[in-house]
Amino acid sequence: MKSLFPDNVGLVGKVLDLHLERQNVVMSNLANIDIPAYKARKIDFEGELQKALDRDGKGKMTRTASGHIPSAFDASNFEGELSKKWKPQVVAGLDAVDMDKEMAVMAKNTLMYNALSDIARRSFEGMQKIIAEGGK
Repeated sequence: MKSLFPDNVGLVGKVLDLHLERQNVVMSNLANIDIPAYKARKIDFEGELQKALDRDGKGKMTRTASGHIPSAFDASNFEGELSKKWKPQVVAGLDAVDMDKEMAVMAKNTLMYNALSDIARRSFEGMQKIIAEGGK
């Protein structure tokens, strides 16, 4: 059955959720910056997302044969991976959280989240326009 929603709405929604989760992890790191034994955390999902979409590292589709069509992405089976690897870093002898690095991650994550939410918004605006003009 044909759907009103574009095929990428589920994917965009899942990636938005993962960006929100990353933002929460960064905020947790920043909130615990003064705790001496706190281990900075991060969540990575871009590599796993590329694998789930059957894409190589350059963003191109990988195929084993020229006649193969890539399968559709199933957002319900995809999760990010929370990393708790501790890399000791001495900043005035206090912590392992680098504020500059965390702020850079937060800024990049915010830009990506805003871009994806704009894509989702435009998709729904297009459907709204079709519904509004379809009644004329």
